[in-house]
Amino acid sequence: MLKLLKNVLRPNPITLSLIIIILGALLYYVEVPFLELMEKKTIDLRFVSRGDVPHESKVVLAVIDEKSVDKEGKWVWPRSKIADLVTRLSNAGAKVISFDIVMSEPDEKSTAKTIDAIVQNLAGLSEENKAYLTELKQSSDNDRLLADAIKNSTARVVLGYFFQMEHEHAGDYDEALAEQQKESIQSSRYDLIRYQSGSALGVPVFEAMVANGNIPSISSSTKYSGFFNMFPDIDGVVRWIPAVINHREEMYAPLSLMTVSAFRDAPPSPIVADYGFEKVQISDIAIPTDELGRIMINYRGNTKTFKHISITDILHGKVPDAEFKNKIVMIGATAVGIYDMRVTPFSSVFPGIEIHANIVDSILSNDFLFQPGWAAVFDIAVIIVAGLLLGIVLPRVGVFPGILFVSFVFFGHIFFCRYIFTSRGWILNVVYPLLVIICVYITITAYKYLVESRQKRFIRSAFSTYLAPTVVKKLIESPDGLELGGEERDISAFFSDVQGFTSISERLTPAELVELLNEFLTEMTDIILKHEGTVDKFEGDAIIAFFGAPNELENQAETAALTCVQMQKRLHELRLKWKAEGRPELKMRIGLCTGSAVVGNMGSRNRMDYTMMGDTVNTAARLEGVNKIYGIYTLVCENTFQKASNRVVGREIDAINVVGKNEPVVVYQLLGLPEDLDENLLKTMQYYAQGLSKYRQLNWDEAIRAFGAALKIAPDDGPSLAMLERCRDYRESPPPAGWNGSYTMKTK
Repeated sequence: MLKLLKNVLRPNPITLSLIIIILGALLYYVEVPFLELMEKKTIDLRFVSRGDVPHESKVVLAVIDEKSVDKEGKWVWPRSKIADLVTRLSNAGAKVISFDIVMSEPDEKSTAKTIDAIVQNLAGLSEENKAYLTELKQSSDNDRLLADAIKNSTARVVLGYFFQMEHEHAGDYDEALAEQQKESIQSSRYDLIRYQSGSALGVPVFEAMVANGNIPSISSSTKYSGFFNMFPDIDGVVRWIPAVINHREEMYAPLSLMTVSAFRDAPPSPIVADYGFEKVQISDIAIPTDELGRIMINYRGNTKTFKHISITDILHGKVPDAEFKNKIVMIGATAVGIYDMRVTPFSSVFPGIEIHANIVDSILSNDFLFQPGWAAVFDIAVIIVAGLLLGIVLPRVGVFPGILFVSFVFFGHIFFCRYIFTSRGWILNVVYPLLVIICVYITITAYKYLVESRQKRFIRSAFSTYLAPTVVKKLIESPDGLELGGEERDISAFFSDVQGFTSISERLTPAELVELLNEFLTEMTDIILKHEGTVDKFEGDAIIAFFGAPNELENQAETAALTCVQMQKRLHELRLKWKAEGRPELKMRIGLCTGSAVVGNMGSRNRMDYTMMGDTVNTAARLEGVNKIYGIYTLVCENTFQKASNRVVGREIDAINVVGKNEPVVVYQLLGLPEDLDENLLKTMQYYAQGLSKYRQLNWDEAIRAFGAALKIAPDDGPSLAMLERCRDYRESPPPAGWNGSYTMKTK
């Protein structure tokens, strides 16, 4: 359990990725303002990259533009002119007329007040004159003219108004005036709000302080009205409109929804769940909202996506009726200086009236932008999957493939979110997954540079002195193959020692001894490193090495055996050279054993060696000494010989009981490569094998005869000499009953 905990807590790419994933998920949950703003900017970019949406809109804009101001005079116009506009649009067949302007004060340009003053100040007017003036007053009352035009219109007219949302902007309204204003906006009140539970009654909603509605004579002329408030985000961009505003305990609808309601002749109805607003239903159209009751504006394109028709052209009959037939005509200002400039994803100067047109068109097209209910789960899943995927892949690839992979994941998520936005209207989070992707990449890259570079420097410094450069290179490229703490591996342990080195050193000066020893060790070590063996250490003239760790070798026993053969051959060549130079001739005894051992960096915290431990190691060390008994120079265990016998030639020497082991060890002498054998050596091997067989059968006479035959061919054959002497001893003093044919070592 402790080891598992250490592995989890130890810094590594996966652990670092998990930490970043958790932090990314927490940031996603708490909604960091800066990151939320960046997410909104990505939505703007999705709009821009998508471009305009092809549509056959039923919405036309009748605009108070520069041309209209030039022809009709400075805004505000007399309401008689607006009344004329309503009448002309109605006669042209418009289905809905919607005002993005409010008429909250009586028309000051009306002559009705003047007529009232005349009647009050002139005494003695006849009843006939009073009747004439009364008729004249009615015909010149612009507010009444507009109210009558609205009442008589065959089109459904939707009036606009706005709320003051903050107390400091509410002015000095008294209660009576507030109630009067509330009365003027009743035509936009939601008659039916469907709450899905009792707790849904307490969901938060935008609260308005004061309503600025139309004057009573106008507001009472139609049963449709709606507020045109817009709440920009913190960066000033209008991305949402409130579908619901609460004022004095009642809920009200916006101009765009009421325009659709008038067009479909169906009342809007919000649906509220426990967590907040869910949608607004108009007939069979379900308009999704966020929990605050906001509708995301699905902009159809840049400004003038909808047709702008100058009001002056309408008033002067220059526009065919077909332009308005069965259409929604939204009336608003676009002239510079009099219209409300808005910032949108497409432009920093965007008419407010056209924003309402975008909302109306997207509702009628049933084309909405919204975050599906599973969006949060998907966003978190992307954060987790992307982070883990990078944490797994990046440590295993190089710099350039890593950049390509990160770029694929990074831009793949961007393009996927854009595709879903364009094709389905789903808004999935871009910023938080991208933040996790970037942070994981930077962190793992830094980890690889700071930590793995240090590890590689450690490997190079720790192993370059006793590993071949090619092996060190492999370890640096794939450090996972190295377990620095120690691991159990199948290896071939190698021990060598120089025969009679003590007596040789006594005959040489220190300088001569060092020179000879260095030449010997260099030549032998080079052969070990050439075969990708690992030099453990030097102990005077002794070499301790192993094969199969830290690098994997396909057949490390065979490689180790070939190394021993080549070392003895090279040493034979060196002896000829040293003899010619008058220097001592060194002979080397080798013990080699293949089996399981523990390898790794062992020692103290401040001083460690990459070394080996275990029974296999001890056996190899014993075999090096056993060579002395048989007068030979390379002994290997049975396991090594079986795995290497396809490439090297050897003979079984004996079964011995070494100190520290309970079971006998069968040992073999390495004789060389197949091409190194001659007829005499083959016959010697044959006779020796016969003698060993008779020896184990306790047939001492036959054994002595076979070993003697071997010595006639090779008088210097050490094993035959040793076994011949042992057979003679056993013939005089036989081994105990139950003897298994093995020889017990008296020393290590």
